[in-house]
Amino acid sequence: MADWRLCVAPMIDVTDRHCRYFHRLLAPQARLYTEMITTGALLRGDAERHLDYDAAEHPVALQLGGSEPDALAQAARLGARWGYDEINLNCGCPSERVQRGAFGACLMAEPQLVADCVRAMQDAVSVPVTVKHRLGLDYDESYDFVRDFVGVLFEAGCRVFIVHARNAVLKGLSPKDNREKPPLRYAEVLRLRQDFPDAVIVLNGGLANGPNSLAWMQDLDGVMLGRAAWHHPDILAQLNRHLTAQATNWSPDLAAEQPDVDQAVLDGFMAYAEDQYARGVPMHILVRGLLGWRMGKPGARQWRRQLSDPAALRAGGPALLRRAWDTLQAG
Repeated sequence: MADWRLCVAPMIDVTDRHCRYFHRLLAPQARLYTEMITTGALLRGDAERHLDYDAAEHPVALQLGGSEPDALAQAARLGARWGYDEINLNCGCPSERVQRGAFGACLMAEPQLVADCVRAMQDAVSVPVTVKHRLGLDYDESYDFVRDFVGVLFEAGCRVFIVHARNAVLKGLSPKDNREKPPLRYAEVLRLRQDFPDAVIVLNGGLANGPNSLAWMQDLDGVMLGRAAWHHPDILAQLNRHLTAQATNWSPDLAAEQPDVDQAVLDGFMAYAEDQYARGVPMHILVRGLLGWRMGKPGARQWRRQLSDPAALRAGGPALLRRAWDTLQAG
């Protein structure tokens, strides 16, 4: 079976292909996810722009937003043809814009429709079709709701469930508030693991540091990091060391400095940035995934300031990355 032990969440305006390439350098064993892409954007828009990625990103999953089985099947088929390793259906986004499109978290109220969508995508592709969802809707915290939702999808053939351990409040909370205000209910994710022993249950939500993520990685089938990976990318390198240790029987220190690894990540991304910059990708797009990389370390503020300076980015090109790094090391 494919490995979901360490995943990086789909995040709109964050996990573009450049950010994913950086995350791959940090965590060679992680499973990466695209931003949510709607079926309409793929079927009626610029599919190549949405689907393009670097071969180094594998394993990489395409997350789709939609609620029409036929359209999702077509989009899934396109993603599989493009080489994605997994097709994921978004049943967790609570934004009003997504609700107006009748998909995202509001789909949890229609499990039979979601099951039809899953079946249609499974019939269209041979790669895994998975679902990312919440524990419930609004202020109903009944475990029965999510158990029945997962049960219907399990009967439809879905075997991988990525569970954001909060409810989605559809009215009155912003997407940001929905990531923070509804209480985390990890115990109910564990109950899903017990009730569906043949399913893969991956935990998402509130995983803010390496030790916390590691503990849940051991109790469940995997963890999915969202904003933690965005704001503190080093957490991916820390957890990747743990996965490597499991395979090689050594004990890593999650907090240990790894200067040689950091240098290798910088060198790898420099080569990538030079190629992409030559293709016309602006520097501010290329480096935005790196802004939090040095968070918590000496010189972090200066690193972020240099990579956020529009004039310096326009004038410096990829060489700015090297200069910012050398300033950090000299600091």
